[in-house]
Amino acid sequence: MDSNITVFSVGFDEAGRGPLAGPVAAGCVILPKDFPMEILNDSKKLTEKKRLIAEEIIKEKACWGIGLVDHATIDRINILQASLLAMKTAYSNMIQKLPEWAKAQGITSYKLNGITDGTKCPEVPFECRCEPKADGKYPEVMAASILAKTCRDRIMLEMDKKYPEYGYAKHKGYPTRDHMEICRKIGPSPIQRLSFKY
Repeated sequence: MDSNITVFSVGFDEAGRGPLAGPVAAGCVILPKDFPMEILNDSKKLTEKKRLIAEEIIKEKACWGIGLVDHATIDRINILQASLLAMKTAYSNMIQKLPEWAKAQGITSYKLNGITDGTKCPEVPFECRCEPKADGKYPEVMAASILAKTCRDRIMLEMDKKYPEYGYAKHKGYPTRDHMEICRKIGPSPIQRLSFKY
């Protein structure tokens, strides 16, 4: 390989495969060499405050994109395919920023390699490998998981304002006992995933 070509590692992860309501979100991130890696971890292991601080720094320093797929599409194509579509969308949003971002890093020639949390890779035009629990091992995947989770949590807080009886601010759409009971009692909310079991 030409020594002048920089290899960027692209991290992918999603948030929201398990919930019974709301979208699935995905992040796609390339980190610069000088990124403060110590702020990163699996998003589920960070406090909300630390996630929000990390999100701000990732958005400031990294090249990133976010993708969303709504509940109706999840019902239509299934949650796995929706997660992969969200990652593909996140990549499309990231790649638009990459030439300018790379130039600002002093890099004009580069290629991409991908790493995805889980067992399936999104459809992207470069080599990408998947690895379970990658969100606890690779900084770029940790960053992607943080962006996906903070984005989705923010959406679910907005949904809580629209549909307060469902308690989305508390459980973010995950299948808690209270969430399932309110759905059985008053019916599904307008953002419910109707293909999921209750």
